[in-house]
Amino acid sequence: MGRPAPLVRTEDGHSPQPATRRAATGWRIRVGAFAATAAMVSAGLVLGAHPAAAAPAPVRLTSASCPNEIVQGQTSGCVTELQNLLNAHGAGLTVDGQFGAATLYAVREYQAATAIAVDGRVGPATKGKLYATGGSAPAPVNLNSSSCPANIVQGAKGGCVTELQRLLVHHGYAVDVDGDFGAGTASAVRSFQSSHGLTADGQVGTNTKRALYDTDESPSTGLDLRSASCPENIVEGQSGGCVATLQSLLNGKGQSVGVDGSFGPQTLTAVKAFQSASGLSADGQVGPNTKAALYANIGGGGGNGAPAPVNLTSASCPNEIVQGQRSGCVTELQSLLNHHGADLAVDGDFGPLTDSAVRDFQAEKGLAVDGHVGPNTKAALYGAVTPPSSPAPGGGYAKILDVAAAEVGTVEGSARANSYGASVGLSLSTSNYAWCATFVSWVAKQTGASSYRNSYVEGWVRQARAGNYHLSVTTNPQPGDIVAFDWDGGSDFTGGNEHIGIVRTVSGGSSFTTVEGNTSNPNGGSDGVYVKNRSTNSGYDVVFIRVR
Repeated sequence: MGRPAPLVRTEDGHSPQPATRRAATGWRIRVGAFAATAAMVSAGLVLGAHPAAAAPAPVRLTSASCPNEIVQGQTSGCVTELQNLLNAHGAGLTVDGQFGAATLYAVREYQAATAIAVDGRVGPATKGKLYATGGSAPAPVNLNSSSCPANIVQGAKGGCVTELQRLLVHHGYAVDVDGDFGAGTASAVRSFQSSHGLTADGQVGTNTKRALYDTDESPSTGLDLRSASCPENIVEGQSGGCVATLQSLLNGKGQSVGVDGSFGPQTLTAVKAFQSASGLSADGQVGPNTKAALYANIGGGGGNGAPAPVNLTSASCPNEIVQGQRSGCVTELQSLLNHHGADLAVDGDFGPLTDSAVRDFQAEKGLAVDGHVGPNTKAALYGAVTPPSSPAPGGGYAKILDVAAAEVGTVEGSARANSYGASVGLSLSTSNYAWCATFVSWVAKQTGASSYRNSYVEGWVRQARAGNYHLSVTTNPQPGDIVAFDWDGGSDFTGGNEHIGIVRTVSGGSSFTTVEGNTSNPNGGSDGVYVKNRSTNSGYDVVFIRVR
């Protein structure tokens, strides 16, 4: 389900290949040119190329020996490690430990493909993603497969540990995804177990595996610190969902704290360190300024130098976004254009290349080609289905599958995925909470099929069983129905271990396929919206929900 990584062009006109205008029918550039260029560099065929000297020994990017940001011009073992990691993702670089033009190009290519701000600077987000998406670690193996032991313990190595670490990162723990179950991973496992009411023995057995694969929207990570649900100042001694969100956000900013919902000394130290690094008063109190800094530059845009993304339809964005503007609205615009196949640097600056990409997109969608991003272009970028002016409740049910299927391939943490949260009043990055029911709510809103919105699976099941909001339970599933999963069994959907998606096909018997948000990529890599094969007789309970 993965898409080819787009080539990247920067707004200053220094593009890796001529910035010629593309016809609307052929604007999705193939990655072959990048591979060919990298191969030429590796072979020494580029003008001015010289035989590579012996590379410095590789140094792990997250170690204290590497700078916070690795940038062009540097030569070190950190660059050697970076080049090895990029090559593991198909870059084809000469590994010489020198951060030159080819390495810069490969970094930008990788950032564009993984929804990181495309700035060519290898900071915490890029380092973490390089290791989390495979890198030199063994390929992940599902913990419930026969290939993994019943209990995974400290000292283990291999793909089962890679998967364990990937899941821990997804739940907000700052661990290296290297396939090696060391002390850091053991500490994260115990912290995870404690926060989920499990025996904190550091052994990953049946119950811990089940909790790690829990995909329900958890209140511990679904709270926005800026909302009325959280105190104006979050301080040491407090506990709950707001503190858990704070801890997840701190980890996303390079700190390393357990996500246990308890504001203790470790969290206090991390808050002060973050405040100091952000130029704020290091008082350890998480007030409005600290909250704003924590939410700055998260999601599919943001990062170094790019304003934090802002939903294009919000009151914060002008009715028309045009060339010359620089803002979070432009960051969001560029991320969305890349989702539709463009190849822009996500820097929040509406320059001539963004203008060209907007015009290409407008031509492809049959819109007025003026380069102005107004209501119609915004709606097309978000893939919105415009319902009738006064739709009958449930009238959009026939469009549910089409809208959901169009999102397949959207990667968690991207601007596109983060926009789903608006349907339930969330502005949190999808990298920081489980969002399967949020995705279903977004689909319902886009189609007008139901007025019900809820970020909890249990709510959808409860309303369907009660026959509210034009929802009902059916035993004869059809494409476009909603399907809820209770991984624990019992069909009570109250254990915090649930999931939800949209029925895509029904083959007869027990098998069916779905479109699901917040689900693993079948081809490896980040979670997102993907097609899954499911069954009604696989040891979990299933409820089908009809929307009419």
